[in-house]
Amino acid sequence: MEKEVQTTRVQNIFRILLAIFMIYAGVSHLTFNRIDFQAQVPDWLPMSKDLVVILSGIVEIMLGLALLFWKKQRVKIGWALGLFFILVFPGNISQYLEGRDAFGALDSDRARLIRLFFQPVLIAWALWSAGSWRAWRKTKKEV
Repeated sequence: MEKEVQTTRVQNIFRILLAIFMIYAGVSHLTFNRIDFQAQVPDWLPMSKDLVVILSGIVEIMLGLALLFWKKQRVKIGWALGLFFILVFPGNISQYLEGRDAFGALDSDRARLIRLFFQPVLIAWALWSAGSWRAWRKTKKEV
């Protein structure tokens, strides 16, 4: 798979927006939304909820910065970010099933359920904006 793929101006804009969103989310994990993010950590996870929130915040900041600045590895970073969104999805499901409020907006079963449908959008956004999907399709055509 290619390390670098040409992306359109629209993809670049959305990639930059996603990177900024990830950095913001990561900082919020470490600071002002730390308790709210703990509501997403499933009880069955054998780690401190606070540690999970801190580690995921650090990963979000790193992925956001890498997506923003590490052009030669953008395709791989897109895949890593897509995988990250898949890995945190059980937390979102747990929050819905346990009925845990967070962020002032996730205060009803309906709001928490609607949020679940945005995870595939984030995955697609990461893969599309980084050119990861295009690079994968290109390798499939070459085979």
